[in-house]
Amino acid sequence: MGCEIVVSGADPTVVEARLRRWESTFSRFLPESELSRVNRSPRAALHVSPLFARALRVALSAARTTGGLVDPTLGTALEHAGYVRDFARLPAHGGPLGPPAASRLGEVRLDGSILRRPPGLVLDLNGVVKALAVDEAAAQIEVAGFVSAGGDLAVRGPVDVGLPGGGAIRVLSGGLATSGTASRRWLRGGEEQHHLIDPRSGRPSRSPWRQVTVSGASCLDADVAAKAAFLLGERGPGWLDERGLAGRFVAGAGEVTENETWSRAVQQVASCT
Repeated sequence: MGCEIVVSGADPTVVEARLRRWESTFSRFLPESELSRVNRSPRAALHVSPLFARALRVALSAARTTGGLVDPTLGTALEHAGYVRDFARLPAHGGPLGPPAASRLGEVRLDGSILRRPPGLVLDLNGVVKALAVDEAAAQIEVAGFVSAGGDLAVRGPVDVGLPGGGAIRVLSGGLATSGTASRRWLRGGEEQHHLIDPRSGRPSRSPWRQVTVSGASCLDADVAAKAAFLLGERGPGWLDERGLAGRFVAGAGEVTENETWSRAVQQVASCT
């Protein structure tokens, strides 16, 4: 998945096997992954595996709950921004940008295990896949522990977690996710690009935030909300507050902003200690 995986409280070989299953199904960079085969299929209707159907169903639900911000139909936009291979092998500098690629959410339909979409529509399910995989892996924890994959974390019992921009919190249960551009950036057409595509422009977002961290009932809930809050820019903190989600925002110059829900949660814990 292009990141370090840390496991506590579960058999790491079991967790690794489960995560490899997700990667081998949904990687855009493995030619024989199910996602790659679906994206290059000339057929308008395809039978997909139960795992693929589950992830796509979750991705479409995430698109609805975020007003289309977390969008699984932006694979072409990612490719046009230059994200065409595993990040570790991606050149820091490259050729010109391709044209913007708009959302195609309205062209995707999933009926059970039958996927219908126009050939040539490039799906990218990685807006939900890593968090789903982390939540599934954390279910293997017997008593207490955690699974961490890059910026995605699911815990069973208290875990102290360092935060972007400095500081730390103790996560007692559920998930914590950070979405941003601090680690995955490259140049195309002389401009900085990243993997968080704004469906309204079909281009990498110009959000003022560098990293957004959200606490949720699961890693999936936290991750989807962090991506949406990042894409919403200055509206992100209020959007999370409206949904009762705690969020912490790091701006480009390193300034830290906490939404009201995050600040209240931290104050409540401080007053009890």
